[in-house]
Amino acid sequence: MSEPKLRIRERERFLRVGIHSHIKGLGVREGEVLPSADGLVGQIEARAAAHLIVQMIREGKMAGRAVLLAGPPGTGKTAIAVAIARELGEDTPFVAMSGSEIYSAEMKKTEVLMQAMRKAIGIRIHDFRRIYEGVVKKLNIRYGKHPYNPYQQIPVGATLTLKTKMEEKTFEVDEYVTGELLSKGVSEGDVIWIDAESGRVTKVGRAKEYAPSYDIGGVKAVEIPGGTISKEREFVYTVTLHDLDLMHARSGSFLSILFGGREEKEIPSDVRNRVDETVKEWVDTGKAEIIPGVLFVDDVHMLDIEAFSFLSRAMESELAPIIILASNRGFAKIRGTDTVAPHGIPLDLLDRLLIIETKPYKKDEIREILQIRAKEEKVDLSEDALEELTNIGVERSLRYAVQLLTPARIVAQSRGENKVLKEHVEAVRKLFVDVRDSAKYLKEFEESFLK
Repeated sequence: MSEPKLRIRERERFLRVGIHSHIKGLGVREGEVLPSADGLVGQIEARAAAHLIVQMIREGKMAGRAVLLAGPPGTGKTAIAVAIARELGEDTPFVAMSGSEIYSAEMKKTEVLMQAMRKAIGIRIHDFRRIYEGVVKKLNIRYGKHPYNPYQQIPVGATLTLKTKMEEKTFEVDEYVTGELLSKGVSEGDVIWIDAESGRVTKVGRAKEYAPSYDIGGVKAVEIPGGTISKEREFVYTVTLHDLDLMHARSGSFLSILFGGREEKEIPSDVRNRVDETVKEWVDTGKAEIIPGVLFVDDVHMLDIEAFSFLSRAMESELAPIIILASNRGFAKIRGTDTVAPHGIPLDLLDRLLIIETKPYKKDEIREILQIRAKEEKVDLSEDALEELTNIGVERSLRYAVQLLTPARIVAQSRGENKVLKEHVEAVRKLFVDVRDSAKYLKEFEESFLK
């Protein structure tokens, strides 16, 4: 009698596709801007300017300056800001916000900006910790009576034998480490780390010598560690200045001890000063390094005169991120004043900005961008569907054309098609109107809407 076959259905990973998730960099090779590379298309002059900005940042020459990306809607301003962050490195923090976000009833405008700036500054910390590492050769859990329920047993300790290629040791561990072992599902044959200071357990994987020939649990097979069981290991992790602010703001609170703390709405300046001093000390001793990130403020014309004054002062700070502003406005009133200025930005701040212009895309560039986005969103476009979307991008807007990609795919699938055809694009275009059609509808039925 043959053995029954075990059929395992692989779970699909959830992948969130963002509007700029396809961007990997500025698309510059050996100082030359390629027409299409790293997810960016066109905007040759703007990308060349952004490449110079990246070089200035790497040389530490951006102090007291910021960047303004100015151009019509849908011309890639946010994409270029994301690309700058990507060029600076994988760990570079990127914080995006709209100018209107500062108007919060729960927090001062300057506090919103300050928190955004500190979220955009990363601290890479190098921490050396004593750990016990090895494969679990034996594990015996000891149970005792619950102090409040004599009919219930709880783990009170364990005898643990760890083994490496060099040595083998047996340890008696307390109830905390035992609880960690149980919560992580550690069993004989697993390779683990135990933090000597905190007692936290990390399950690395299953030793290859103990791993079965078949695996239905997706457990990672690893080698038995070499060297001694007790060793010092470097852990590298990245936090932001805002993370450290929150940690220091919570410390010392009786409620935080009981309930784990709560996020402060506003953080006192003395807390931030202590954090800054601590970070400087870490940097001086080689324990940490600062990673200046990118703070991207879209719709910068929404900021008011107070916020602009704060940004001007903040740009001079020692611990300041790279500030990139974006505007699609021409001449506009500076919010909070009666003064009209280019992009709605005060002239004294505008004079300190490196301004990069973005220009409308050409038809062939729109076509290529749509192809890139279709690949990113896993939409299989027929040639006539791509042509139709390209025409929509030229006549209406690139954003509108991109937004029709996924709805068109869903319509195609509902009709039993694997490829998006022109008729599917036309179907979703009737269902979802663009700004121009929406404005026309408002004008036609103006009397029917509430005033």
